[in-house]
Amino acid sequence: MRDVDARGLSCPEPALMAMDAIRDSAGETVRVLVSSATAKVNVEEIARRNGRAVETTREGDDYVLVIS
Repeated sequence: MRDVDARGLSCPEPALMAMDAIRDSAGETVRVLVSSATAKVNVEEIARRNGRAVETTREGDDYVLVIS
């Protein structure tokens, strides 16, 4: 599993980091940590546009997105 920690970063940086990880993962699961609802929505959209499933949960104040 590839981890991307984008907590505390403003968009579009979390989305771009997620996009790079998805592209470089060769189908491997990617876990993205973000701290804002906007970043969560943007990363979910990028995952779906790339044909990947995404499961989102909360961990304290942060969001954990598991992209498979």
